[in-house]
Amino acid sequence: MEQPVTAHVDAEKRVPVADEKTSAQDEPVTLNDTSSSASVKTTAAELRKEWIQFVTLCLCLFLAGWNDGTTGPLLPRIQEFYNLGYTALSTLFLLQCVGFIVGAFAALYLNEKIGFGKSLVLGAICQVVAYIVQSPAPAFPVLIAFSALNGFGMAIQDAQSNGFVAVMRHNPDRKMGVLHAVYGLGALISPLVATQFAQLPRRWSFHYIISCVIALSTAIANAFVFRFKRQEELLATGQTGEGGKTEEIDGKNKYRQIFSLRVLHYLAFFILLYVGIELTMGGWIVTFILRERNGGPSSGYIASGFYGGLMLGRVILLPINEKIGEQRVIFIYAAIAAALDIVVWRVPNLIGDAVAASFIGLALGPMYPIVMNQAGAFIPRHLLTGSIGWIAGFGQVGSAAFPFITGALASRWDIVVLPPLIVAMIAVMLLLWLLAVLESRKKRA
Repeated sequence: MEQPVTAHVDAEKRVPVADEKTSAQDEPVTLNDTSSSASVKTTAAELRKEWIQFVTLCLCLFLAGWNDGTTGPLLPRIQEFYNLGYTALSTLFLLQCVGFIVGAFAALYLNEKIGFGKSLVLGAICQVVAYIVQSPAPAFPVLIAFSALNGFGMAIQDAQSNGFVAVMRHNPDRKMGVLHAVYGLGALISPLVATQFAQLPRRWSFHYIISCVIALSTAIANAFVFRFKRQEELLATGQTGEGGKTEEIDGKNKYRQIFSLRVLHYLAFFILLYVGIELTMGGWIVTFILRERNGGPSSGYIASGFYGGLMLGRVILLPINEKIGEQRVIFIYAAIAAALDIVVWRVPNLIGDAVAASFIGLALGPMYPIVMNQAGAFIPRHLLTGSIGWIAGFGQVGSAAFPFITGALASRWDIVVLPPLIVAMIAVMLLLWLLAVLESRKKRA
């Protein structure tokens, strides 16, 4: 029998449990709710249910990381298999970008119309269909067309997962960090597998079969755990946001309020650039090492090193984030990442560049969950779920747009454009973060 866990809370603020006939297993557990000014009682069963939901959403982010980590090692093989130039090759990212844009807008609409649970399953099924079509290495136009469907499904899942975790009742800040560490885990493991398939001239596309199995497992898990329910039913906290406003706001009015927030757009474009850096670095670093540093067939593992650093940064740097302060520490991490990127750019050493790429991932890693956590301080609570969903979905556009831009530039000046482009993106990203912080302080003043 699970024992109740009790945290100190003001007795006057306790909320009585609705069901007086709580079973022995579901004894009330009093917890301080970090996401609300009110404190509520919960049961061990409710805690367990929240953790099951969280682990399921981690599977969605693992799939996203797996998908993003696949591209880098397979890119040289795709280029050779279809006999493509850099511009034609980068249309793979362009079509996926179209899918992300549509998915980002659709996520808000679908959440209102069909609900959270159905949206998650729909997103995963879209990815299953895309991987099935891509696995036999179809004609290149077909391959890239279904990468758009893949992007659509991934944007929906990413938006819904981030929005749900952000408003969880217990430790949403730490859960957000773990959620995105799992993304890094998927992106770490995927290149290890994709590199093996990239060495098979005719069967490289069979990697998508593994991706399909993961996507199908995700769809089944989403259906089983969330049972096609709406987010309000699943959370069912009965809490209200600021000024007594609830999540039940007229759809059009809610969108108007969300998109009228200037800080929302600063954060959305910050994440757009951040995700763009992640995927540009992870997607093109292997090609850069092969072409500019004469790397061998094992160069695909460098992408794993980058994503491994990304995953570790989201876990081991949590104490530093708390000690220095999340708003300040982003400036430090960005400066470190830019300096290391200059090392990759200016130091023609294969091993040194590989190590630097891993540490760039380490420095970049904490930024995404920090921004999602800080959104809770910058944005009114009753608009938080929709806002974070939009930020996450819109940010995914960067994962396709900037790799495409890199490919287009590489076709003109070769892949040597990669490091200076990354430095420029970090600089703009820092400016956007500064504007977001100043805007939030202006609102509080």
